[in-house]
Amino acid sequence: MTVTTSRPLAQRLREAGLGWIPESGDQFCLDTAEFEGEVFTVSDMTIEPHDYDTGTILGFNGTTEWALDSVALEKTLWLPREDQLRELLGSTFSFLLHVDYMWVVEIDLGGHKLRFDATTAPDAYALAVLGVLSAQTA
Repeated sequence: MTVTTSRPLAQRLREAGLGWIPESGDQFCLDTAEFEGEVFTVSDMTIEPHDYDTGTILGFNGTTEWALDSVALEKTLWLPREDQLRELLGSTFSFLLHVDYMWVVEIDLGGHKLRFDATTAPDAYALAVLGVLSAQTA
């Protein structure tokens, strides 16, 4: 199982303006109580993104355990993986460190070192990405 950022932090990333272009292997959940707790994975075989002039639709192919043909990207919440979040940090990323029961990510924003800690590495990375996004809008 791939470890992704938590749903609350994924929500904060989306609210901060982080966009998502679905690729195979990406994980997401739906913004509906009916599928609460369900995590889906984009796959070339079962869940494929289809781009239209009106937006991106995630098509569910050949699934029988639920009545869901497709869903608009706006009704999904991307759950980024650790590697995706680290990539988003780019050159600002300094290091990841595991201390006791916490994960610490340090970034460098124009000579200012900032540290973000969380109980999982993806959440520490997500907090750091939020820090970068916040600095970009300030």
